[in-house]
Amino acid sequence: MEIMALDELRDLLGRHARPDLRTPIEDVLVFKAERPGPPTPTTYGQVLAVVAQGTKRFALGDRVHEYGAGQYLVASVDLPVTACFAEAAPELPGLGFGLTLRRTDVADVLLQAGGDLPELPEGAPPGLAVSTAPADLLDAVVRLLRLLDRQRDIAVLAPLIKREIIWRLITGEQGAIVRQFGLPDSSLSHIARSVQWIRDHYAEPFRVEDLARRANMSVSAFHRNFLAVTSMSPIRFQKQIRLQQARLQLAAAPADVAAVGRRVGYDSPSQFSREYRRQFGIPPSRDAVLR
Repeated sequence: MEIMALDELRDLLGRHARPDLRTPIEDVLVFKAERPGPPTPTTYGQVLAVVAQGTKRFALGDRVHEYGAGQYLVASVDLPVTACFAEAAPELPGLGFGLTLRRTDVADVLLQAGGDLPELPEGAPPGLAVSTAPADLLDAVVRLLRLLDRQRDIAVLAPLIKREIIWRLITGEQGAIVRQFGLPDSSLSHIARSVQWIRDHYAEPFRVEDLARRANMSVSAFHRNFLAVTSMSPIRFQKQIRLQQARLQLAAAPADVAAVGRRVGYDSPSQFSREYRRQFGIPPSRDAVLR
């Protein structure tokens, strides 16, 4: 059944893929890559992603992860990653499905489930995780995408199938991540709010003690949970955000490298250039010229 579901999933994704990734179903994206792309800085927000064909590779901190046909990724926090389809060709394109996960939807399913779920482990889980997709999850994804061929049904049936997908995630291998994501007072949710604060104020210096206080954690517990969720320390996380923002800004103002460095929070142009080169393999001046 899983092979049949994957075959149909490939067909649906191949027929409905569009350049802007969007579909008529709210929060549903389809991905198609006809050739391996260069590793591109991006952000994995709160999302379920399923690969139907090809291999997706992403780097988070020092760790490189891959997931391929029949596997899914759950992301519960806005994390800076470098990602690409590592295996794709015009005759065998990379194909993937994405569903934005909304905290309120997860919380609503948890509320209906009541206490009929195993106890959560202590501490925050990783913000990203990859697993093999079980048959019931693949089946729900396929049924959701079938609605693209029967758009009159979308308004009534899509919310029900999305709810089923959330339930399959909650009761699946990565259920702890999804459940903590839906609980406002969980360790993961506290760290997610800290992550969002850093993203919103990436150019500003901060004290880890202040972030720990906002998260209602001791400094040691905050460090431990932040590392578990993001695979990075808070300072390194901020650096990753600054450098990603710098690369985006260089595309808009390629001639003014020093000003871009200052805008993202670097007082020292030499430090900016050094860390940019370490992250992307070329200095910002070269990247500006290439763009």
